[in-house]
Parts: sequence; C-alpha cells; structure tokens
Amino acid sequence: MFPDPIQEGLARGWHVVNASALERDIVIEGDVAIVGSGAGGGVTAEALSAAGLKVVLIEEGPLASTRDFNMREADAYPTLYQESAARKTLDKAITILQGRCVGGSTTVNWTSSFRTPAATLAYWRDASGLAELSEAALAPWFESMERRLAIARWTAPPNANNRLLRDGAAKLGIATEVIRRNVSGCLDLGYCGLGCPTNAKQSMLVTTVPAALDRGATLVTLARARRFLRRGDRIAALEAAGLDMRGVNETGRRVTVVARHYVLAAGGIGSPAVLLRSGAPDPYRLVGARTFLHPTVICAAEMPEAVNGYAGAPQALYSDHFLEAAPIDGPIGYKLEVPPLHPVLFAITLQGVGARHAAPMGAFANTHAIIALLRDGFHPESPGGIVGLRPDGSPVLAYPISEFVWNGVRRALLSMAEIQFAAGARTVYPVHEQAAGYTSWAEAKAAIERLPFVPLAARVVSAHVMGGCAMAGEARRGVVDHRGRHFQLENLSIHDGSVFPTSVGANPQLSIYGLAARNAALLAQALAGRAAARASTVAA
Repeated sequence: MFPDPIQEGLARGWHVVNASALERDIVIEGDVAIVGSGAGGGVTAEALSAAGLKVVLIEEGPLASTRDFNMREADAYPTLYQESAARKTLDKAITILQGRCVGGSTTVNWTSSFRTPAATLAYWRDASGLAELSEAALAPWFESMERRLAIARWTAPPNANNRLLRDGAAKLGIATEVIRRNVSGCLDLGYCGLGCPTNAKQSMLVTTVPAALDRGATLVTLARARRFLRRGDRIAALEAAGLDMRGVNETGRRVTVVARHYVLAAGGIGSPAVLLRSGAPDPYRLVGARTFLHPTVICAAEMPEAVNGYAGAPQALYSDHFLEAAPIDGPIGYKLEVPPLHPVLFAITLQGVGARHAAPMGAFANTHAIIALLRDGFHPESPGGIVGLRPDGSPVLAYPISEFVWNGVRRALLSMAEIQFAAGARTVYPVHEQAAGYTSWAEAKAAIERLPFVPLAARVVSAHVMGGCAMAGEARRGVVDHRGRHFQLENLSIHDGSVFPTSVGANPQLSIYGLAARNAALLAQALAGRAAARASTVAA
C-alpha cells in the first residue's frame, strides 16, 4: 500500500469543510479567499500561507486521495472531471477535459511541463503591453516551481505510443524532443489522467495544498463559488453554494467567505463565470472574451505490433516542428504529442457507429494515436471564443471555428497521417466522421484533402482552457494587470490561465505555476506588509 497523504493530513487536524454535509449556512473569515485549488490556486495558497496569512480555499470538486485512485475510467471521469469529462462548447463541436477536484486539472493531467515559449511572451509584450513578463523576468519563477514540483526531463525509455511518433517523424526529417514531467518516483503506470495512485505526480493535491493546510489554511470542498458581493470598488464577501456528494446539484446550504483579498483561480471558464454572475465591472466588455483552447485533433493508426498505449508515461516526446515552421502570427501552427489510450476515452472520441466504430476498437491493443494542439489567438482570424452563462448561471463557452483554424486542422491531420505511415502503420484513421481507414499515405492524403471541415464532422477536443480574463498593460485591453490585479476591483486578483492574452502554444500548467508564483509573492508582500504595518501602529 502507498501512503495516503490526504488521510494523514486529516488525521493531523487539517481544517477541511465538506460543504455537501452542511446542516446550516456558515460564514468563514480569513485574510485571503481563493476560488479554485488547481495550478494557480494551489501555488497561491502555499505562498500566502507561508507569508503568515490566513487562507481559505474554495473548491467545487471533492477531496480525493490515493485510496480513491483505482485506475478505473468509470469512477474517475464522473468524480474528478467537469461534467463527467463531457463538457462541451455551446455547439457541442468541441469536448473540453477539465479537472474538478482538489488539485484541479493538475490532479488528472498527463504531467507535461513546458515554460511559456519565448515567442509567446514577445507577442504578449508587443500586443498587450506586458513588457514586465519577459523570458528573463519569469525564468527565476519557473526555476523555483521546477524545483518545487520535481519538473525534469523524463529519463525512462518512451512507451511504444511515444516511440512510434519519434520513429515516424525521424524518417521524415522531423525533430522530436523529450518532455519534462512533474513526477517523483514515478512507476510509469500510464494512468495519470485518472489520478495518480502512487502519489508520484507532483500535483497541487500532494504538494502545495497540503503545505497550506499544514500552515492552518481552511479548505472548503464541494462548494460552488456563485458570486462576489461588492461595496463600491471592493469585494465584501464571496457567496458559495454547497453541492451534493456528486458535485452536481446544490443542496440549498450557503458558505459565505469574508476576507481582505480575493483570488480567482477557477480556470479559463470558471473565473469569467464568477465575474459574470457577480455583475463585476466590465467597462470594455472583456470578461469571457478571447478564451482559447488549443483546439486539438487526433489521428489513430493500426500498427502491425501491439502498442498498448495505456501503459507507460502518457506523454514522453513531442515535436514543435510545425510550430517553428511558420511565423507565430502566420498560418496556425500546431504541436504534436501523443495521448494515453484508455478504452472509454478512445471509444467516445473515435468516429463512426456500429461496424465502422467496432473495427478500430477491435484493434485497440495495436492502436497508435497522435494529437495536434493548434496554437490559437495570434491571428485576427483566430479570436477564440466567449464564455457566457446559461439561464441557471452555469458557464458555457461559445467557440466558433474559423476557416483559418480549419485549415490548420486539415494540415495537422495530413502531418499526423504521414508520420504514422512512415512509422509502419497498416491503416490510418483520421478522427473525422466522414473518414475511413486508409491503407497508404497516397490514399489518406487524397481523402483528407477532400474531407469537409465543419463542426461535428472533425472531432475536436481540448484539455487547455486559457484566456477570458486577459492581462494587459492598460484597462482598455485587459481585465487584470501584469500582477493579476483586477483593474476595477481593488481587492481582487486572478491567478490562473484565464489571464493569458492568447493560448500559450504549449501545455499550460508550468506557465500557470510560474506566473502564479510571481504574482502570489507580490500579493503576499503587499498584504503581509500592510498587516505588519497595522500591527506596529496598534502596538504603538
């Protein structure tokens, strides 16, 4: 049996409130209330609690732990993901995988860790006035978080799924590189997306959140942040609704959190939604706008040998060849990676019904897959989407896909199919409702060129939600400044991927870690400094 750090912490006396079990409304007071316990919220909670501030963390999902991570998809998706891993855009054309548990998406992601690319930071500087966030200025914060979370190059041999990407790409003269992962003592199981059963993944669940709780922070689980109550340009309180044990329906109980400062870290859909429900000041109509996804498309292939894509580190290699081949503001580029292959995830993504679906499913053990993550947000014809609210107040992302983006989808499917045939594929299946299985590169190329690219035909997915509360050098271009401080609300900060002005162009968790560490340190200095000054005045 592996140690269970959550149960051990609870035994030590952590202050954790399960809002689903509340029998009455409650009020909690603290110095800082943080909405969300993922990459931004977890890093912020650790930094602020280390500065001596009383932190209250509000999390919509459950507090799961080692004993809950049984490597079963049927258990993990309803428990650990937003909308049971079936969250979709308004038109249902894009499936969005987001964590909804303590640790957020860091608990269920595939551990790939990239610094914000230099080209992205340069674009933010020029387009959004963010000169403070240069590569050199952020480097110490990335280094700090890499040490904290054991982020390093993956040294174990890649599994077959990754190795086939490398081998096929090499035959075409396409470079691949080794991914850095946030793991310590990893047993190379391959079930990262279902919660790490060995605590090797250095998610917020086993690192920063426990550190904050050990310093006296309060964690409220199964509580949905509904809205801020305001007095003028300040937030007076946060109202949250208790949820049932499934995290779906509200119980009627309320949790009110009163704090000096508030931090939104609910992600690229959740953070804009809280501001919209709160009627927060939005003079330039920027809240929820320019939300980006890295629209992702898939190409599967049947190989002559077993691949067993469910086993081994899910993402060990990548290629930026098709990002580097064009200017950042030119035709949309894409990053190539491979996904883990688990039966349910594969089945709900694969195209077709009946025999068309059953045939490739029958070759599951021999299936190889590549994904292409499109770098959206750097071109006028790639404006992203808009977060809005349904009548019940729940958020929904409208994300129309432009012809500019569809052009990138077509090119990405062509690139992936060619690599798979170079790697020895018997049959390649571009994941598109009108695609068949193709047995040669020439056949696949001709077919992909003819395919219609419209919503619900090509399968598009994403696990990266960014933007919606963009940072900028001035209020007319953003919701927050470079420190994450809200332009109109004096005591509100936003510390998550929603502050990115575009997509990152790489898996975003390390970008969030580094920026949140920087901005949490600035916030801690401001809040702890004021507290110390007040204490000195009272003593005098």
